[in-house]
Amino acid sequence: MSISIITESVETKEEKLEFLIPQIESLIEDEDNFIANVSNITSVLKNSFEEYSWVGFYFIDRRNGELVLGPFQGKTACTRISVGKGICGSVIERKQTLIVDDVNQFPGHIFCDPDARSEIVIPIIKNGSVIGVLDIDSDRYSAFDNLDKVYLEDLIKRIIHIF
Repeated sequence: MSISIITESVETKEEKLEFLIPQIESLIEDEDNFIANVSNITSVLKNSFEEYSWVGFYFIDRRNGELVLGPFQGKTACTRISVGKGICGSVIERKQTLIVDDVNQFPGHIFCDPDARSEIVIPIIKNGSVIGVLDIDSDRYSAFDNLDKVYLEDLIKRIIHIF
């Protein structure tokens, strides 16, 4: 079965984000497999925005507290990230979204992809605990703004039941 995500009729980033979220919800509503759902979410996001060079999830490994790579779209990625290290690890510590306009200026940034220029990382919080992050990179500086933050945080809230 082929599934299409439609974005051709939208012009602005806000319209696209607004249009995509219900489509993502529809895409995952009848599937209970966690891996299938997060894989499709990364694919939809990566393929819907030209400025997104990498989209993926990291989840807390309960055995050691590190972030471990989950489904993603893009270049090969760092497999494990310590809490407090890099942008993803900082989001786990702070429990809040981070937008970094220039990753080269972020103290302790982990260079998994040397072409990444900017990044947004959204925490996944379930039952009061951070269980992972949605990480999106761009090969463009300042690719993310408050619109991305608002809509991507809303997406995570709407799909929290799959985690």
